[in-house]
Amino acid sequence: MKERKAPSKGRPPLDVESETWNKLPWRKFEQHVYRIQKRIYRASQRGESRKVQKLQKLLMKSEAARLLAVRRVTQDNQGKKTAGMDGVKSVKPKQRLEMAKVIHPACWHRQRAKPVRRVWIPKPGKAEQRPLGIPTMMERCKQALVKMALEPEWEAKFEANSYGFRPGRGCQDAIAAIFLMIQKKPKYVLDADIKGAFDYINQKALLEKLHTYPAMRQIIRSWLKAGVMDGKTFSPTEQGTPQGGVISPLLMNIALHGMEEVITAGYSKSHQVEKPKLVRYADDFAIFHSQLVEIEKATETMTQWLAQMGLTLSPKKTRLTHTLVPYQGEVGLNFLGVSIQQIPVGKTHTGKSAHGHPLGYKTICQPSKEAVKRHIREVGELIRKRRSVSQEQLIRELNPIIRGWSAYYRTVVSTRVFAHCDSILWFQLMRWVKTRHHHESIRRVVKKYWHQTETRQWVFATSEGKELRLHQKMAIQQYVKVKGQASPYDGNWFYWSQRLK
Repeated sequence: MKERKAPSKGRPPLDVESETWNKLPWRKFEQHVYRIQKRIYRASQRGESRKVQKLQKLLMKSEAARLLAVRRVTQDNQGKKTAGMDGVKSVKPKQRLEMAKVIHPACWHRQRAKPVRRVWIPKPGKAEQRPLGIPTMMERCKQALVKMALEPEWEAKFEANSYGFRPGRGCQDAIAAIFLMIQKKPKYVLDADIKGAFDYINQKALLEKLHTYPAMRQIIRSWLKAGVMDGKTFSPTEQGTPQGGVISPLLMNIALHGMEEVITAGYSKSHQVEKPKLVRYADDFAIFHSQLVEIEKATETMTQWLAQMGLTLSPKKTRLTHTLVPYQGEVGLNFLGVSIQQIPVGKTHTGKSAHGHPLGYKTICQPSKEAVKRHIREVGELIRKRRSVSQEQLIRELNPIIRGWSAYYRTVVSTRVFAHCDSILWFQLMRWVKTRHHHESIRRVVKKYWHQTETRQWVFATSEGKELRLHQKMAIQQYVKVKGQASPYDGNWFYWSQRLK
């Protein structure tokens, strides 16, 4: 351990501001902020809006919350080195301490929101580009502070089957919820996507839905109306929220809140027809029901409700299908990169329904073909572009990609898919080796790059022991969604702080 540490003699001494910043009691700050957030969550559950607003003002004025907001934007966030219109990035400790003072709510009336900088990024696996709006560093800190106050209030209101951009929830929760909805009964599915959810939100309807106090409403309105700078061209923003801001995902969730309540309105316990069920992750959602008529009714209701928020369904990504039998030439659905489908099997190879009868099918969740092809193509492109690097460097760049992709799909049926990806990876590496040593014999080259361990053969590793991590090394884990999933603001701070890291 001592050998891994850099020598302290050659390291320049820290200045006073850096030492002051590093010695701040961050753990106490997080506990203090969490206590106030928990009080906001409880008050919102009881419907005490006046108390919620008082606690939000208390939170945003506290020095602990302001310092944490600055720290998350300038240190913890991956986009800390991305500059906005002001060109500020890589903020030093002295500037961080000053920013924590400037973002105090008492200074908001003297500050005007600056336009966001437009950045275009490619969509994965497509030729299209997605527009991002990068706010200035100061605006990002203020947005992080406002998010701390708004999030616990709306976590008490959000619907149970909303999973996107929420603390303590993720894609695996949404997939598990879908599995529980259809495992005992085949259903029709409306697999839908909202067209330009961030770009076309009705700002007036969103501000009315927030139902907050004037100062909070004014600062959010200023961010929505700040405008966009694309190069040297300024464009006003009359609709939508900039995709790329700290608070934008929360605002989109607030705008889409109520979808589940809308499609279940008019159904009661005495009603003979079951309620349609909805699962939403950000702007992707799916509606399930065993009867086609009810699905069509829910689709019409949802279209009318979205029109009130200025949104429409994407005709390219919206389709109606069935989980078991082909409908309109398709069966099953692809949700968040996972293919969900029910396959007919023998009576002895399946479970039983709620009434004890054999189902005759089993529900399979596995990585979609598009996701597998996209991953194989990404790995192949990386290997092709790294023809001149060393084996150790190639392994160092491949391991995080393989580990991250495998970890995402380890909760579904992925054993065969992982084996297939490893098989393709072997051929890609063999092509990389042949390109580097096209004059040498294949036996000599294989002996140089592939080694044998005590339990495995054909291990792509260096002579020093740096080993390539295969997909099959990721253990498959059964994911169980807890019914009535708890909110992070309704529990113990230490437990949730460890889980959300």
